[in-house]
Amino acid sequence: MTKSFTTNDLIRYIYQEMEEEENDQLVQLLQDDQQLMQEYIDLLSTIEKLDIVLIEPSDSIINAIKKKARSKGLEKV
Repeated sequence: MTKSFTTNDLIRYIYQEMEEEENDQLVQLLQDDQQLMQEYIDLLSTIEKLDIVLIEPSDSIINAIKKKARSKGLEKV
């Protein structure tokens, strides 16, 4: 019986979180199932884009945190 693989399984595969047997089954299915392979490629692309995103808080958020820290006596001296 062939196991059905989900998007979560593909993510586990990408992050190398699968047992060896399950990993081997997925590799075989990726070779045979073009739709699953396309989903895998799309996920890789998305993860790659997420890995390069740099998120920084806005100045208003930083100022609000500093203000709250000062009011609690927690500011850095």
